[in-house]
Amino acid sequence: MGLLIDGRWHDQWYDTRKTGGAFVRTEAQFRDRVTADPDGPYPAEAGRYHLFVSLACPWAHRTLIFRALKGLTGAIGVSVVDPLMLSEGWVFPAPESTTGATRLHEIYSRTQADYTGRVTVPVLWDRRTSRIVNNESAEIIRMLNSAFDGITGNRRDFYPAELREEIDRVNAFVYDRVNNGVYKAGFATAQDKYEAAFDALFAALDDLDARLSGQRWLVGNQVTEADWRLFTTLVRFDAVYVGHFKCNRQRIADYPHLSGYLRDLHQIPGVAETVDFDHIKRHYYGSHPTINPTGIVPKGPTVDLTAPPGREALGPGWADQGL
Repeated sequence: MGLLIDGRWHDQWYDTRKTGGAFVRTEAQFRDRVTADPDGPYPAEAGRYHLFVSLACPWAHRTLIFRALKGLTGAIGVSVVDPLMLSEGWVFPAPESTTGATRLHEIYSRTQADYTGRVTVPVLWDRRTSRIVNNESAEIIRMLNSAFDGITGNRRDFYPAELREEIDRVNAFVYDRVNNGVYKAGFATAQDKYEAAFDALFAALDDLDARLSGQRWLVGNQVTEADWRLFTTLVRFDAVYVGHFKCNRQRIADYPHLSGYLRDLHQIPGVAETVDFDHIKRHYYGSHPTINPTGIVPKGPTVDLTAPPGREALGPGWADQGL
């Protein structure tokens, strides 16, 4: 993964020498909002906005799930980058139909000619102004959750007001210890930093497994944003993080409650179609030469998420919630 410096592309990996071998993620820089306000700078309109994503990226995956579950597949287009992220960063298999770009960093520099920073997915693009609205997945899914309700009539709410304080608390824990935790382990270049991230990750997974032993979903009695933010890491865990990121104390399949919870979410209609294990594995194993210099993609493991979740006694299922 490279970056732009004053609008010019540099093939430059994360410099962990400055952090003693620890991986530190940088913050997204484009933070405008699509709203339901027709007079706002970015009003919700069908056909106006477009997502640039990788099917491998857990952060981008969140946006695809919300697009599917909120009935936005006809209102918001999607372009998918190539699985491999090499010297040019994220690239498109062919010139992208919305912008004509062949590399994602072109879209960043078109928005801000002197942009300096990482070029990441997801990106929410405004066709009308030809600029990036937002590249922070946590904010994009909030927009998709509510801003377009008046257009689609889909009022499923994954961030209900009465649960927001607890959702935010769980999100913060999951982000630091699990979502970003696998990267802190996988991209560490010092043994002590890797081990600290490894220990924090599995302590968090132990806590979450215990939490899910007595309730079907992470917060309240319904599927919320917190579940989807955890899901996109869990679904990649056994396929890539166990081996590629050395997060190998145990698999999600070995957790009695997390494993059923993962299957429960995966079986919600529309979700399985957003999961592409071939794309996921080709990206991770083929795009990180500092971790896997040969680029060989393992044939296994087989990840089967079709078995019954076995969580019916713990609370209302997704079908009861209209999902």
